[in-house]
Amino acid sequence: MLPSTDELNQSAINPLKSLDVWEDDVLERYPDPASIANEKSTEAYRNYESPERDTVREFYRLNHTYQSYDFVLNKKATYLKFDKKEMPVWDAFQFLNQLVDDSDPDTDLDQFQHLLQTSEAIRRDGHPDWMVMVGLLHDMGKVLCLFGEPQWAVVGDTFPVGCAFSDKIVYPEYFKNSPDFDDERYNTKYGVYSANCGLDNVHLSWGHDEYIYQIAKDYLPESGLYMLRYHSFYSQHREHAYDHLMSEHDHEMFKWVDLFNPYDLYSKNPTPPDWVELKPYYEALVKKYLPATLKF
Repeated sequence: MLPSTDELNQSAINPLKSLDVWEDDVLERYPDPASIANEKSTEAYRNYESPERDTVREFYRLNHTYQSYDFVLNKKATYLKFDKKEMPVWDAFQFLNQLVDDSDPDTDLDQFQHLLQTSEAIRRDGHPDWMVMVGLLHDMGKVLCLFGEPQWAVVGDTFPVGCAFSDKIVYPEYFKNSPDFDDERYNTKYGVYSANCGLDNVHLSWGHDEYIYQIAKDYLPESGLYMLRYHSFYSQHREHAYDHLMSEHDHEMFKWVDLFNPYDLYSKNPTPPDWVELKPYYEALVKKYLPATLKF
């Protein structure tokens, strides 16, 4: 029988030095043309002298072991009550900055400045302001770490639970440790779902994508919400492993996910945004799309 997550110590459940190490691995698996980066080549991003492959493997071993169907339903029941904290929007950005970590080799900037760089890259390319708002919000769900969640329940490639795990998911060999792997309710192609039932009816592994989607779902257009909810769903938007669960509408909307993804991965650079200059624009933008306070 597997130990519960409560029985594991912090070093056991948080193997990565930084949440950004997960993105390091994504960039190596899915390199993109240099269309967004403007400070250095995409090849130079996430350049550790010794890539921490062992910690990434351990991260996914834990992720694939514990991100079961029941685990996801439990986390949704726990967090989607939004009773953990209530803050003014700008206080929420400062709360997120508590996740600053010195181990990221790409930038010394805090989390809010990274969000600004993403949103500014989107704005420079002339996209609508709701997409700029998505850029500003997309990592807000990482506050889950500040509520005591382990790294593998906050970041990582997302995937459906409640049906067979695809071999297109990173490190699929670790799914053999999942309680769902041999469970006849969950280990068939469709599991608890039906053909082309639509992703809104499918539970994905728990993390910051789903959390920020749920926080923002009443405030942004559907195309922006798809960006928030599925930007870590690499086994679909890069590998197309779950076409059998997606509706025609999902396929159409994933064009927006594909549009957003490079801005997230390649917008980091060491030049701090000029907040004094940008502040009036973003204060007006946030006021346009969000309420004065957010519940977490």
